[in-house]
Amino acid sequence: MQEFWAGEDTFERGDVLFFEGDALDFFYTVRHGQGARYRHLANGDRQLVNFIFPGDTIGLQGVLSGEASSTAIAADKMVLCKFKKSRLPELFRESPKRAYSLVWIAAVEEHFLCETITTLGQRNATERMAWAFAKIFMRLKAVGFGKDDTVAFPFRQRDLADALGLSLVHTNKTLARLRPYVQWEGGQLRVRDLDQLAEISMIDYESVPERPLL
Repeated sequence: MQEFWAGEDTFERGDVLFFEGDALDFFYTVRHGQGARYRHLANGDRQLVNFIFPGDTIGLQGVLSGEASSTAIAADKMVLCKFKKSRLPELFRESPKRAYSLVWIAAVEEHFLCETITTLGQRNATERMAWAFAKIFMRLKAVGFGKDDTVAFPFRQRDLADALGLSLVHTNKTLARLRPYVQWEGGQLRVRDLDQLAEISMIDYESVPERPLL
């Protein structure tokens, strides 16, 4: 990917990576840090669409469709590797293996969004939160982040509540209910019993495929 690499951009907590509606000249892979993507409504409200983790590719949708469909904001210090939109056809032509990885990552995100819709529609509050924590933990561990049973998750309860369609009060009560299996304090997520989280949320975490990295 060094041939197609166009440099790095660094963002601090709260910085906007790009705005909804922006025309993007670059797409990015996340080298370090975490963030989130939001959609804004006409009345000023916003909805957290997805979290952004190391190894993710972001901005590709905006590059292909002409404008970004969401606003991306850094939750802590982020370092992004950027790649020029104009060289995307060359990437597919000259490096089919990397192009396949790019398509694979995009397909996984679509699968995850489908699973999110299913979670919001069919899982109760406890199942939703157990699902979210299990998925977040596995996602970060899959790319080599975290130590033992702990990974960084620098978000607020309000962000998680928004992502799971819960009130802040309900989120707090559900966190307390899951405390024997998972703890989330000071921006650190500690999973003490992944098996139990998987059982509660009805997922099979042993079948997760290896994730390609760009």
